[in-house]
Amino acid sequence: MSTSLKPASQKKQYLVSLLSVSIVAGLSLFTRDWMDYKVTGYLLLVVVSLLAIFLDMKPVLFAAVFSALVLNYLFIKPYYTLHINSTEDFLLLLMFFVIALVNAVLTFKIRKAEELSRVREAKISTMKLYNTLLDSLSHELRTPIATIMGGIGMLQEQSGRITPENKTKLLSEMDKASMRLNHQVENLLNMSRLESGYIQPHYDWCDLSELVYNVLDSLKDDLQFHRVQVKKNDYLPLFKLDYGLTEQILYNLIYNASLYTPKGAAIQILIDYMPEADFEYHSQNPMACQITVADDGPGFQPNEIAHAFDKFYRPENAKTGGTGLGLSIVRGFTEAQNGTISLQNAEDGGAVFTVQFPAAVMHLKDISHE
Repeated sequence: MSTSLKPASQKKQYLVSLLSVSIVAGLSLFTRDWMDYKVTGYLLLVVVSLLAIFLDMKPVLFAAVFSALVLNYLFIKPYYTLHINSTEDFLLLLMFFVIALVNAVLTFKIRKAEELSRVREAKISTMKLYNTLLDSLSHELRTPIATIMGGIGMLQEQSGRITPENKTKLLSEMDKASMRLNHQVENLLNMSRLESGYIQPHYDWCDLSELVYNVLDSLKDDLQFHRVQVKKNDYLPLFKLDYGLTEQILYNLIYNASLYTPKGAAIQILIDYMPEADFEYHSQNPMACQITVADDGPGFQPNEIAHAFDKFYRPENAKTGGTGLGLSIVRGFTEAQNGTISLQNAEDGGAVFTVQFPAAVMHLKDISHE
């Protein structure tokens, strides 16, 4: 972010320069009779230096010239003229003018150099993110596309020779590849929506139990080698949430757990309802709904937890796969519903993601009265 004030027009910058020098000169007039004018000159140099930090070149040069004229006219004897009696005063004024100009130009150039440096760093960072995305997508998109294209080609070339069993298996692989491709495209589109600020939640009454099992069903192939357990309160009301956003949150959290844990690992989904007496308060919002997704995998390194929700971030020892967008989307969709998400490692190993929403609730007994 630039340090420049960026006023609406050059006129405003010239006005700032004029007022700044005039105010310092006006205040210094009260001490003119007993304070050396050199002190006033130093103060005016400071003003010009400060203006150089915030304003463009021409207004700063104007301030340097104007401050030299003010110093001569009001503080170097004879007062109220531009005439200078002594050579010493003339040289001092000349040095003041030169120093003010050089100081203004150098300060301005330093500021511009810093801005250029920040721009270069931003470009380098963008290129790193771009390369990371390309590296990830080259695998995440190319693999399912190759599977689908290969399957179609085989079905076309060997339509009469392929056995029903192989055809079924081939269609199943193509279906898995298309689902994987759709998931990555959905993540890219969702990230685009988050970046544009287009997310507008549409709240409606949701049955979280049904939502969780729908997500698990869509991920059954990814979870076939994991031990999945769903825990919930004996009684759960309906929660007023955005069904689509909440579904994506759970999908990405559970898919992330399946991706970064070994075969046979346990994944636990806990849905908790906190009645009014047990509400926690965060940012003055009562938390009525809590969803926890935990696993017994390797978890996160302590230095990785703070970056886990960053866009394109992937753990150093992560296996091939994933674009680093899933958890970033989870955080964005959670915050879009005024919720919070946290990550910590379990005491006995594994990652624990906790999502909380300040959601309104509807008790099932009230439905019959509506």
